This record gives sequence, structure tokens and C-alpha cells, in this order.
Amino acid sequence: MLRDITIGRYVPGNSALHRLDPRTKLLGALVYSAAVLSCSSFISMSAAGAAAAAAALISKIPVSYIIKGLKPLRWFILFTVIINLFCIDGKILWHLGAVHITYEGVSAAALLALRFIFFVLGTSLLTLTTPPIALTDGLARLLRPLKAVKLPADDIAMIISITLRFIPSFADEAERIMKAQKARGADFGSGSMISRVRSIMPVTIPLFISVFRRADELSLAMDARCYGKGVRNPRKKFFFGRTDAYFSLIMIIFCGFLAIIEFFN
Repeated sequence: MLRDITIGRYVPGNSALHRLDPRTKLLGALVYSAAVLSCSSFISMSAAGAAAAAAALISKIPVSYIIKGLKPLRWFILFTVIINLFCIDGKILWHLGAVHITYEGVSAAALLALRFIFFVLGTSLLTLTTPPIALTDGLARLLRPLKAVKLPADDIAMIISITLRFIPSFADEAERIMKAQKARGADFGSGSMISRVRSIMPVTIPLFISVFRRADELSLAMDARCYGKGVRNPRKKFFFGRTDAYFSLIMIIFCGFLAIIEFFN
């Protein structure tokens, strides 16, 4: 299940989405996330879903692989849906004693689930179509104005990029440790909730040791390459081309369309 995490992974390709300037994709992902979180109706949410589906098709990455990234989060989504389903008052659709489901609760639960799903899909598409180095350089370029107030923009960009990059690495490491424990007779899928929590301990301790070891190796590698000792130049020059202009125009039209829907809703 942990191998299904797609946030932080990169899939090489030559699609129009892959060729976009990383700064354009970062701003597009930020605008799309803000738009999704602002949607308050199913019509605008449907438009956001159509935009995510179009981006997935343009990326030429299998849709099944992109959707697979939601699998590790299904229990969290289900938990938030249940909380909203039973804890919001309004027009009662079904009740059993003190437990009741309302029309407002169903609507809020569905909208919250869709917001979370589209938010994750948008973030996954960003990392799936952008190499980690390009993502770091693009983020550093966007944060460059922060240098005027003495903030380390390059370091902030590097921290965010490393965090995204190591999410799938840690997931793979946890999967490897769990398989090794299963080969030694460990059982993670049966028993009571307390026994399942206890069975996770043999995985948690080796995982933390591996995390600290990788962090130490990364710090030594960065220090050996004199990171932070001078001005860091990007490996590749980025240019805002015609495709980026078209993408920006589409995002402006998309945001305007959502604003109109929200205004008349």
C-alpha cells in the first residue's frame, strides 16, 4: 500500500505538461489548490475535477497510476466523511435513535472528500511531471524576492524539495521493512486494534534509524559538494515559452469560470 504513494515521485515523459517551465507548474498547482479549496458547490467542484482529468490526460501518465496515489489515504478520507456525515445538523434524511444523517451533512461530506481528492491529484501531477532538481530550481526562482528581506530562499526551496522527494523513499523503505518482518512471521493484518498497533513497533524503530541514517548521508553529501558556501547557479536555464503562456491563459479562464459559478450559486 505504501508503494502506491505518488506524491514526490517523478515519471519521465515528453508531454506538454512535462515540458512546461517548473515555475509555471508550481504557480498553476498553487492556484488550482486554492481554487479547489474555495469551491462550495458541486458544479464548481465538477469543473475542478474536469480540469484535473484533462491535466492527467495531457501528461500521458496512466490514470490508474495517478488515482492509485489516493489508496493510502482512503481511511483518512473515510474518517473525515463519517465525521461530517453524522455531526452536522439540518434536514434529517435518516435517523436511528440519537444517530442521524442530514442533507447538509451528506453535502458537506461529499464536498470535503472531493476537495481532498482533487488537492492530492493536483499535487501528485506536479511532482509526477517535474524532475526534483527542476522543482528545486523553479521554487528557488519563485522565492528569490524573499532575499530582499534576508530570508534564505534557496535553502527554503531545497528543504521543500527534499521533503517531497523523500516521501516516496520513506514509503518504499517502510514497505521493505514490513516485508522483511512478514518473512520472519510478523502479522500486520489480523488481531485487535491494540495488537495491530503493537505489531507496527518492529517497523517504526528500523524506519526511524533508516531516516536518520539517510539524513546524515545527505548532509555529508551536501557538505562535500560545498552547498551553502557560495552562490548556487541553476543547472538548467528556464524560459517562459508559448506553451507556458497558453497554460497561464487557461488557468486564468478556469479561475474566472469558477468565480462566476461561485458568484451565481
